[in-house]
Amino acid sequence: MRGRALPLIATARLAPQAAPQAAHRAAPQAAHRAALLAALLSALLVPGPGMAQGLVLPRPQAVVEGGTVTLGDLFDNAGREAARVLGPAPPPGRRFVVEAPQLAIIARDNGLPWRPQAGDERVVVERPGRPLAREEVEAVLRAELILLGADPSLDLELMGFQPPLVPAGPEPRLALEGTEYDGATRRFAATLVVLADGMATLRLRLAGRSVAMREVVVATRTLRAGEVLSPRDIRADRLPAERVRPGMAERLETALGRRLERPLSAGQPVPLADLAVAQTIRRDSVVALIHESPGLSLTTRGRALEDGPMGGTITVLNLSNGSLLLGEVLGADRVRALGPAPAAALPPGAARLAQR
Repeated sequence: MRGRALPLIATARLAPQAAPQAAHRAAPQAAHRAALLAALLSALLVPGPGMAQGLVLPRPQAVVEGGTVTLGDLFDNAGREAARVLGPAPPPGRRFVVEAPQLAIIARDNGLPWRPQAGDERVVVERPGRPLAREEVEAVLRAELILLGADPSLDLELMGFQPPLVPAGPEPRLALEGTEYDGATRRFAATLVVLADGMATLRLRLAGRSVAMREVVVATRTLRAGEVLSPRDIRADRLPAERVRPGMAERLETALGRRLERPLSAGQPVPLADLAVAQTIRRDSVVALIHESPGLSLTTRGRALEDGPMGGTITVLNLSNGSLLLGEVLGADRVRALGPAPAAALPPGAARLAQR
């Protein structure tokens, strides 16, 4: 039986005898590995001081409403220190950029676990703003000038006024310093003081004069001679009275529907002398002559013997029987018969046409 292998059962009987010794040696090693794993998980899952539960990352863009920039404006998940003020915000309507090196220093100094990865990380910090309305400035200025003797009915003409940008939030507080007014020349000068939360005090020099104004009708675009004016062609505007010549249209209703006799440039006042009645029907044109009576309407052909505007009364020759009628212009080529035309109302040559 030399060279014969041991039966499998004998091998199996040896294993239980060696197992207790191997398990005894491996127990300390397994306990050590478990302790290391627990420590690693604790370091990864439990946030340190000033850290948030989420991943700390710089924001691509930060929009700030107030006058300061906080840690939470620059970083997502900044934790308990998110409200820490880092510095002043940009002026209203402006922006600045915080580059990766600056972000790394801010994160380190505030205990945030973030470091630049690509080196091109940045945060654009911007602050909304709006232009200070001219009407707000004029209201404060007008009240001050009235106290100094200015005529309250006059308008204010500000020379070269450039509205500053103010925060988009609460209304700014406005005041005037050193206001001067000359009643003879109507000229004024003052310093405007603008106060707003989170913004440095602004001081702007104002100068101008008070002027009498007139409301006139002006062209909204370049107009050609012969055009009939519609609401899109003209508008009401207020201009200094000294720059408005006499004889300009002052109300829209006096110009709407009229035909322009001469061309006008955009913004130019509309002279009354250049307005003519727009004729809806032209002399000698063939029209539909409408005869109406209770329960009956009849249309015949007629010839207009004179020009006529919308709603105007003209003389029409009834081509069916040669009679002369007065008619009301209803629209292009449409006239409502009103009755026989009296001899006194006939245009020159109308009676001769009726006798043909």
